Amino acid sequence: MKVLAFNGSPNSEGNTWHAIKMVTAELENEGIETEIVQVGNKAVRGCVACGQCFKIRNQQCVLPGDEVNTWIQKMKEADGILLGSPVHYAAMGGAMKSFLDRAFYVTGVNDSMLRHKVGAAVVAVRRSGGLPTFDQLNNYLLYSEMLLPSSNYWNVIHGTRPGEAVQDLEGVQIMRVLGKNMAWLLKLVENGKGAVTPPEREAKTYMNFIH
Repeated sequence: MKVLAFNGSPNSEGNTWHAIKMVTAELENEGIETEIVQVGNKAVRGCVACGQCFKIRNQQCVLPGDEVNTWIQKMKEADGILLGSPVHYAAMGGAMKSFLDRAFYVTGVNDSMLRHKVGAAVVAVRRSGGLPTFDQLNNYLLYSEMLLPSSNYWNVIHGTRPGEAVQDLEGVQIMRVLGKNMAWLLKLVENGKGAVTPPEREAKTYMNFIH
């Protein structure tokens, strides 16, 4: 089994990275392979709402010049996804938002590629805005019908300078418990294959409220 983690911080080894590493350490202790993909310092274009991925449905975004399509294929092959972001104005980082908008829409319109994979999110913050950012990240996982493990509090850790997050003892415990629960859920899903029949996927119903 493998978990693919995305670091949405411009700082490749800042507190978001430390939070991700705390989770992946527990996964690796349980024999689960992990990989961290650096997103936050990359030039990632935002979705332009062209609708081509919905029309073509070839598991790709048509926008050129970045690594989003490579990352989408990595997500397809992974058993679990871990999203990590710092807090910018009580929200996730811009590059991370651009990546998630495009990647999760592509995976969604291509037969819900992430459905029933295990997904989790972690946030690193100096002071405030952690919960709004955590909520933003979870929206992508929930919309995709992913399975979310929990911890013993919201998955937010505090620190300003790179590495300060390790001093947040409660935050460290949150990440550790999340990693253990994520590993357990991944094993439940893996061991349930062929033994428990998953619910059939329903075609998405779209509507609006303009008459």
